[in-house]
Amino acid sequence: MKGPGTPTFDQLKVFLTVVDVGSFAGAARKLNRATSVVSYTIANLEAQLGFALFDRDSTRRPCLTEAGRIVLSETRSVANGVNRLRAKAQGLLQGLEPSLSIALDAMLPASRVLDALKGFRSEFPTIPLQIRTEGLGAVTDLVLNGAASIGVCGPPDVDIDGLDRMGIGSVELIPVAAPNHPLALASDKRIGAGREHIQIVLTDRSERTKGIDLGVVATHTWRVADLSTKHMLLLEGLGWGNMPVPMIREDLLSGRLVRIELPDIKGGNYRFFAIHRSDAPPGPAGSFLIQKFAKQVPDWALNARDVQAL
Repeated sequence: MKGPGTPTFDQLKVFLTVVDVGSFAGAARKLNRATSVVSYTIANLEAQLGFALFDRDSTRRPCLTEAGRIVLSETRSVANGVNRLRAKAQGLLQGLEPSLSIALDAMLPASRVLDALKGFRSEFPTIPLQIRTEGLGAVTDLVLNGAASIGVCGPPDVDIDGLDRMGIGSVELIPVAAPNHPLALASDKRIGAGREHIQIVLTDRSERTKGIDLGVVATHTWRVADLSTKHMLLLEGLGWGNMPVPMIREDLLSGRLVRIELPDIKGGNYRFFAIHRSDAPPGPAGSFLIQKFAKQVPDWALNARDVQAL
């Protein structure tokens, strides 16, 4: 029995475009080809593989067959691999990036950011750097749409098609309030007390975590767009909320903020990931920054062991 043939990269590209756009005509417009050419390319691909990829009879829009769904993920892997190869070759031809844009999660401790940027300035003093700080899914969106070459993002902790990521440690979040806040003064530590008071919550400027509340337990919330505003409101006793320990360490030591001790409000570990688009791997400068953040992790873990003492 004769086995399947070898598809061309162009055939795979057309297949993925039809899937992503949802129609042969839409794929033709996106690829600037005639619809008949797209249909002919898909027919040739199906002949190469030996089975149909789309069920053209069940609906007006092309619907993947079971075989088509099975090979879709492999097709994306092949296409991403070729894109990475081309991007790396382009980087070798061009040398260093002419400039670098990065997006950083607001929870990333300042000491880690400064350590990485000091190393970057020493290693690449002539490369302009653009830095944006965002919360939650906004960092991911900036990297996906090309506004940032690399990013350091936090939750949600999920793999995203088109992104490569690497874990680079975490930061401890703890619930805090001003010392005169009712939760700090309360003698009883009953479950549910936190729901009765305003919780200051950092919101996502993107749509990526729309409808998803991370660590929100209160029925009454004030939502802010940046961590510095949240910090200010907490210091003024206008609510309670979870904060990264490095940012409030001095406040805890001086008594300007206190840790809330309630059985159902524990804070937690906020994980970080260095990310970049799969089809646009970073050049030498971007790779240096990612590795710099990665190498910080053992030392940072040692420095963070006193979290429970605060």
